[in-house]
Amino acid sequence: MPTVERVSGRRLLVRADGVRAVYADAFGGPPWREGPERAEHYLERLSRDVARPGFTAALASDGDTVLGWATAWTTPDPFPADHCHPPIAAALGEDRTAAWLCGAREVDELAVAGRARGAGLGARLLHAVTADRADGRCWLLTSVAARTAVAFYEREGWTQATHPAPGGGGHAAFLGPRHPARTAAPRPL
Repeated sequence: MPTVERVSGRRLLVRADGVRAVYADAFGGPPWREGPERAEHYLERLSRDVARPGFTAALASDGDTVLGWATAWTTPDPFPADHCHPPIAAALGEDRTAAWLCGAREVDELAVAGRARGAGLGARLLHAVTADRADGRCWLLTSVAARTAVAFYEREGWTQATHPAPGGGGHAAFLGPRHPARTAAPRPL
């Protein structure tokens, strides 16, 4: 029976081979299509990310086999201007970005090996890195092209707070099921 447990960044890094394999499996196919070099790049980034304020992680495993993991941390203030953050800030506006996202728990990565999907591990990992946030202020962003991921977050009670142009690509921010601004999130046109 697979276990899901909160782990330190150090413990996650000790399982680097398993993390790399799950990353390559989870993000190698559509819509991500990330090659094996991206899995190695992720491990390099993870070695820096574990030092972020509020870093937390969860690991799903079956004995010595890594089946998935999730990482999260506290979103800094001012809001980041790298990666996919600028379009999210532009969509929400400065005031909502500061109030809803800065200082909140940002889920950065969630990955489950293909052979372990459908068993509830993704939900358990997501819960493990967000449940202890007393004020419920948790959020994440994902590609709207990742329809399976979007449907998963919606089933788990996450609310899409930004909406790229219909039929377009891009990323969307989702607010966690206990986020106090969830009901104020703009609805798509």
